[in-house]
Amino acid sequence: MNLKSLILGSTAALVAVGGAQAADLPVKAKAVEYVKVCSLYGPGFYYIPGTDTCIKLGGYVRADVVVNGNSVYGANYNGASGANNRFTNGYTWRSREDFNIDTRTATEYGVVRTYFDAVFTWTSDTYAGQGNGSTVYSAIGSSSAPNNAGSGNVAAGTVGVYYAFIQFAGFTMGKAVSQFAAPWNGYPGNNYDALVGGVNTTNGINQFTYTAQFGNGVSLALSAQDQVAYMQAGVNNLGVGGAYGSSDYAGTIAPDFVASLKVDQAWGIFQASVAAHDNHAAYYGGTELTGHPDDKWGWAGALALSIKNIPTGPGDTINIQGVYTDGATRYNIQELASQAGAIAIFGGSSLPGVYGSVGFGTAPDTVFGPGGQQQSIKTWGMRGAYTHNWDPYWNTSLYGAFAAVSYNDAAKSLICGVGGVGGSFRAAFAGGAGVTACNPDYNIAQIGVITRWTPVKNLTFSADVTYSHLDQKYAGIITTSSTAIGKPTATYELKDQDTVQMLFRAQRNW
Repeated sequence: MNLKSLILGSTAALVAVGGAQAADLPVKAKAVEYVKVCSLYGPGFYYIPGTDTCIKLGGYVRADVVVNGNSVYGANYNGASGANNRFTNGYTWRSREDFNIDTRTATEYGVVRTYFDAVFTWTSDTYAGQGNGSTVYSAIGSSSAPNNAGSGNVAAGTVGVYYAFIQFAGFTMGKAVSQFAAPWNGYPGNNYDALVGGVNTTNGINQFTYTAQFGNGVSLALSAQDQVAYMQAGVNNLGVGGAYGSSDYAGTIAPDFVASLKVDQAWGIFQASVAAHDNHAAYYGGTELTGHPDDKWGWAGALALSIKNIPTGPGDTINIQGVYTDGATRYNIQELASQAGAIAIFGGSSLPGVYGSVGFGTAPDTVFGPGGQQQSIKTWGMRGAYTHNWDPYWNTSLYGAFAAVSYNDAAKSLICGVGGVGGSFRAAFAGGAGVTACNPDYNIAQIGVITRWTPVKNLTFSADVTYSHLDQKYAGIITTSSTAIGKPTATYELKDQDTVQMLFRAQRNW
């Protein structure tokens, strides 16, 4: 009995001690939830920890230098860029960081996607003359700058939102590329931003779109998109001063309506697009009592074709697009093709007794005179490119574009009639009687070549040169001036103009 009691007591003591030691042991931590690769939507996606949403971060850093232009974006067709004198920049420099966020979540209704893309940019700007021997610097992204900013340090820049949209169950809602745009947008093979012959909504456009997929690469997109900012070329009131009057938009009434049919297969891509565009003018004068013209609907249509893997080499492509517009000019003469909305290129002249020459071109959506209705402007155009890959590191693209702008007889009479209205071309210039042929129609042709070198993946250096020819239909001489770009009051020959521009770029995608 004594032995039995001793054994039982020892066992109880050991159990108690073991329990105490076990209680002193640390609690096992939860497993660390590492970021996991999401392979559902392609390379670069990861699961956001604790969710079933996949995310991908991307962007690029870019350095651009344009030669013979005062804007990296646009063509050298107006303002200081078109002056062709000491106010025309020999170079303009831009540095940019692009940052985008792509998220996707699988649901019972399909994938929910959000996409955001923003750019942070510093661009050197230009000087403007004050008409008295002094100039002022206009700093992009800065509210003010010193008159002699060339010796200062203007630390300013701009932030822009290119894209911000949601895609769900076939719908796209937010700021995205226009459904009217060709699959390559404004870049059939170029870096140059200002090709005519189609839209260039690289900055995105607000829209509400439904895309139906029919299988075998066939889809149909129906879209209502915001026309403000990017798709308004002008409803010009010729009763207000200026060679082509002044734009007279009222508030927004109707969006643009777009339909686009696309066939995307191994051989290439075919796309047909149409758009309807409402032109909504304000008043003939300053108040409601002066009356207003009726709204006028315009339209645009385009065909685009991309041919892949042509016999000249692996990866070679041909992209081509044609477009016609009637009262919807921005679907051809896109917003980056002429940022100021008009062409005014100065040059020399061999005509005795004149100071120089100038070529004009303006392409609004409509024009109207006092008490009259809107007269729509018609245009047609095309653009395209052939890209050849010399090897995995080098490729070259040859590209070109053309656009023709046509005014109807009523519009020409308002602009060119002797005496005309307050904003007529003849009335706008002293010595307008020297205009021997008055015709606001014009054509513009562009041709360029770009060569790219990609020494390592996602790092590309390129050189892009573009020649442009303005075929304007005016003849004779005018008297005009522009102190902001140093042009004196003098007689100028109305003449076709030529210009050339070069863009150097280094870009690292990540």
